[in-house]
Amino acid sequence: MASSSLTASAFSAPAVLLSGAVDYDMYKEFRRQLAQASERELVVIELSTLGGDPEVARMMGEDIRYHSEMEPGRRFVFLGKAAIYSAGTTFMSFFARPNRYLTRGTRLMIHERKLDKKLHIQGPLTTCGAMLKATLNEIEASIAIQNEGFENLIRGSSVTMEEVLQRAPENWYIEAEKAKALGLIEAVM
Repeated sequence: MASSSLTASAFSAPAVLLSGAVDYDMYKEFRRQLAQASERELVVIELSTLGGDPEVARMMGEDIRYHSEMEPGRRFVFLGKAAIYSAGTTFMSFFARPNRYLTRGTRLMIHERKLDKKLHIQGPLTTCGAMLKATLNEIEASIAIQNEGFENLIRGSSVTMEEVLQRAPENWYIEAEKAKALGLIEAVM
């Protein structure tokens, strides 16, 4: 299906409507609604979220990537409404840039992944070192996954990876029109 810019009428009846925390309940609802839209050529997924689990967002995103690659005759389009924070922005990054839309006044929020972990070291010294290395490996893997998502988000835009890495630690909020000007989305509805 052609990826020309869509008009407002294309968004009048989204196939998938999601709001709230990005979590396993949202994933289950996403999968249910996506399955019900199996006959649609244009599949609009509307989302409003203050964030949630980034791994659930990645699972949902992989579903979009899979369907987009396996069913090239269908078009999967993201419509962000009001707030697309954190995990919502991660999910949006899985859509091709021409298939990303926001409603007027919507804000994207980009930030680094967070870790909340207490490390208690006790036992034989060799196992203490292994626990430290395991935690370091977890942090390094999480940074790599985070940066893959940032790269997906900015591909085809004027935003550089350096800019994202500089601004993400401070929670970078981007209003819809600014997101369009930066080339992060196709259009504002």
